[in-house]
Amino acid sequence: MEYGTFIPPLANTWKFVRRAEELGYSRAWFWDSHMLNAEMFVSMAAAAVNTSRIRLASGVMMPQNRIAPVAASGLASLNALAPGRIDWGISTGFTGRRTMGLGPAKLADMEQYIRVVQALLKGEMVEWTSEEGPRKIRFLDPDIGGVNVRDPIALHISAFGPKGQALTARLGAGWINAPAGVAHGRAGIESMQAAWRESGRDPAALYASGTIGGCVLKDGESYDSPRVKQQAGAHAMLGLHSLVEAADFGDIKRPVPPPLKALVERYRTEVYEKYQPADARYLGNHRGHLLYLKPEEAHLCNGDLIKATTWTATKPELVERIRELKRAGYNHLGINAGFGQFERLEEWAEVFEAV
Repeated sequence: MEYGTFIPPLANTWKFVRRAEELGYSRAWFWDSHMLNAEMFVSMAAAAVNTSRIRLASGVMMPQNRIAPVAASGLASLNALAPGRIDWGISTGFTGRRTMGLGPAKLADMEQYIRVVQALLKGEMVEWTSEEGPRKIRFLDPDIGGVNVRDPIALHISAFGPKGQALTARLGAGWINAPAGVAHGRAGIESMQAAWRESGRDPAALYASGTIGGCVLKDGESYDSPRVKQQAGAHAMLGLHSLVEAADFGDIKRPVPPPLKALVERYRTEVYEKYQPADARYLGNHRGHLLYLKPEEAHLCNGDLIKATTWTATKPELVERIRELKRAGYNHLGINAGFGQFERLEEWAEVFEAV
């Protein structure tokens, strides 16, 4: 199994990625949320010129946030800076869309988007539908060094539902899941494997990645210690952030155990409904999303929520859980790095090495 990290793109993220490379991480996935972080391609470019081995991936791009020619140009430009080390992760959208009060892309639109971008990345001419109708486009001078269309860029799709998984299988793409725990992760990959087989593909060809978040507990440390809440709190709140907006933007199927369901309504009344302006509460809801635990929500982030919804456990427990995911068929696992926490790289590297 390979290991990586999912990181928010910031001005100094390249330093984080360089340290991950030194520690043996195989891939760095860069979030793509324009209103929350820095521009992904800028951060990836800085990492590209300051590393030599680690793979660099969008984690994940959203089709409606960039027109296809711009996405292809960005990826191909990165491929010129770090030849053969670029991966393309894509999804219909969660945080990167909700920060602007928008819902996810339609799967049919994403499939067409992928078709155009992949053709361009192969150096082909393709018909793309612009605001003025269909147009034929291609890279005009790929041989002058601006872009690299020789080294392939692998496609990975984040897909939690059956239709998205069917699309992933149809395109033969790598698959990205966000397992909340071993059982959730196993159920997800079993569903993806079924879609893969139904498409007539070799089961061994499926490349499955998982993104997880949590804290490696020290001996005797509680699930709600200040350090644990700093590292795992933002990830623990993920389900609450999603479910409180499900009626407006859809459900990303991030489970919150039934005994903790009351926290969703408490978050709604005690935090979410106090955000202003009232017609744009998504701005407050997604501020700091997966980056840090916001002060106004910290009282809801208890040890039970962290234990139930994140990968927070002792090193031996985490080693065994990750081995379970490996046995289930996951090829790659990436830890959510959060905001400015270099020590997390070191702690999780020790876990991964022990697996």
